[in-house]
Amino acid sequence: MRKVYLDNNATTPLHPEVKQVMMNNLDLFGNASSAHFFGREARDAVEDARKKVAGIINAGPEEIIFTSCGSESNNLVIKGVTCQDVYCKPDAHPGKHIITSQIEHPSVMNPLKTLERQGFKVTWLPVDQYGLVDPDLVKKAISKQTVLITIMTANNEIGTIEPIAEIAKIARENDIYFHTDAVQAVGKLKIDVKELGVDFLSLSGHKLYAPKGVAAVFIRKGIFICPTLQGGHQERGIRGGTENNLGIVALGKACELAMQEREKETKKIWSQRENLRKGIEQRIPEIIINGHPEKVIPNTLSVTFKYIEGESILLRLSAEGIAVSTGSACSTGSLEPSHVLLAIGLPHELAHGTIRFSLGKENTEEDIDYALEVLPRVIKELREMSPLWAKK
Repeated sequence: MRKVYLDNNATTPLHPEVKQVMMNNLDLFGNASSAHFFGREARDAVEDARKKVAGIINAGPEEIIFTSCGSESNNLVIKGVTCQDVYCKPDAHPGKHIITSQIEHPSVMNPLKTLERQGFKVTWLPVDQYGLVDPDLVKKAISKQTVLITIMTANNEIGTIEPIAEIAKIARENDIYFHTDAVQAVGKLKIDVKELGVDFLSLSGHKLYAPKGVAAVFIRKGIFICPTLQGGHQERGIRGGTENNLGIVALGKACELAMQEREKETKKIWSQRENLRKGIEQRIPEIIINGHPEKVIPNTLSVTFKYIEGESILLRLSAEGIAVSTGSACSTGSLEPSHVLLAIGLPHELAHGTIRFSLGKENTEEDIDYALEVLPRVIKELREMSPLWAKK
């Protein structure tokens, strides 16, 4: 049976060169905080990787803090900026207001909900039918109490790219910190923190062909935030814990490769994504393409198939060797429809029938052809069993 992996927004396979770098560094066991030869060897490798990670977003190496995952990076910024412990942060902002959108990743939404229970006010901005945040709504939501604005760069479910530079400009004009979760964007889009004007940016290794368990956060030079993982002096005292040498080296290599390959890979993947979209539109009736038609990350295609359940589609495709997602893989196991799809106006019954296809560098035209061969048959068979389709 042919196997086709179309769930790269959930996680990516290791790039062969990243895998090789990891194998070459399996003996890099020294503690990067140790002063002896083994420690210095590890420190050199970590700092070399830091430069490569900084390079992919045009930051300074001193502005990169290594973490364990994108969720930790997001939590570090949100909790670190809003911390009002004067012992930890003597110049802490007294405000208790945060602005975000209704379509953020759970690793942004859930810490914000925790802060709400602790007395903070969170403004949850709506989005339009394409998932776009209106910068004017951001401007109107600002108050003297606003301490942080956090809007993702690109949505993990529908792929819509947000107007980050415009929102960051508004934040800067009002002397408010701005954070963007760019986990789904780094490696797929050109990201320049200087051009964007953001104060904080999160990225994650396993979304750009590095292993799981390693990520980073950009913190603009001169900004101090309270650590959420307290320990030793590692990572400038912002993130305690012995550095993950192997993961960090792998992330550095993945960022280096992404810089070299992004333009070429983007063109190839966008072409495949468009072939998949057009093929679905031509072969299958009663569908909705979600997300912005142009302002979208090149690998992501969200499609709603009316009158059937996305879970059934996923399982049938999996039996045919095709891996997809019913939305965000982070929400797998929940019976609730995607909050992103509800936010763009899809009713519950349609949101439940949505599949996310997310392509990667290893996909081929033959993969797309196979998906377009199998998918129409699967949809037809499921609809024939659907009482909703029979009533249509």
